[in-house]
Amino acid sequence: MGGGFVGIDVSKDRLDVAFRPGGEHLQVGNDPRGMARLVRMLERSQPQLVVLEASGGYEAALFERLSAKQLPVALLNPRHVHQFARASGRLAKTDAIDAKVLAHFAEVMKPEPRRMADAETRKLRVLVARRYQLIQMMTAELHRQSHSLAALREGFVATIRCFKKQTLIQETPALREKAELLRTTPGIGVVASATLLARLPELGTLDRKKIAALVGVAPFNRDSGKLKGKRAIWGGRSDVRGVLYMSALVAVRRNPPLRDFYRRLRQAGKTPKMALTACMRKLIVILNALIKHRTPWALAVSC
Repeated sequence: MGGGFVGIDVSKDRLDVAFRPGGEHLQVGNDPRGMARLVRMLERSQPQLVVLEASGGYEAALFERLSAKQLPVALLNPRHVHQFARASGRLAKTDAIDAKVLAHFAEVMKPEPRRMADAETRKLRVLVARRYQLIQMMTAELHRQSHSLAALREGFVATIRCFKKQTLIQETPALREKAELLRTTPGIGVVASATLLARLPELGTLDRKKIAALVGVAPFNRDSGKLKGKRAIWGGRSDVRGVLYMSALVAVRRNPPLRDFYRRLRQAGKTPKMALTACMRKLIVILNALIKHRTPWALAVSC
């Protein structure tokens, strides 16, 4: 099993592991004992690349263990793997087959290994995710309250008050400088800065094209022969794109450089949606430069 590429299909109870080019397969439990056994084996074999598919959080513990041992590991988008499997003619689906598809994907596509975020960023990521859950629950409670009997309303009010207290996110000291830099930008508030730092740890480490593509605001051509299709954005991190959208809505009203940019695009005939998407792309590019050069917004846009 030495060297090569490793695909690991993660489920709640077990890990199916496939190796290429050798073709070996093994199965261990998705528990501390099984993960320890697998990590020891991979440390001995020193694979060129290990790939996991994002699977609702079941992969998090293994990804952390592999990263801690400095093993090259990539976390894949399930949609990309599914499309690769279809293109490869693999229509059957079992955990063992999925592991083989992942190993084949690693061998052919060679995705870039992903560095594990530091402990403070992982903690912030959990808090941001928890905040989103609480907002969903609070929205549901507010809806129920509006249709409830008077005898139940007192209980709903107490629950909603509790949710509001829990949505407060305390800034992590190690991330305070970055958060303060992001919030020098008109349109970026506490929630947006926390989400960007938690869900986009690559901010400030990539070039402008890569950061826009990672978020999903880089337009892709859709041309074939003489047909020139409309350019469209695709993929990316939807949660980051969501807060970026809301920030851009504020920015085109209160942020002079982006407001002027939006107006020029509209005067040039761009639709409101196209112009706003372009503002989102411009905003994330500037935020990326802002973090990279540790420069507040006013100086970043003047460079």
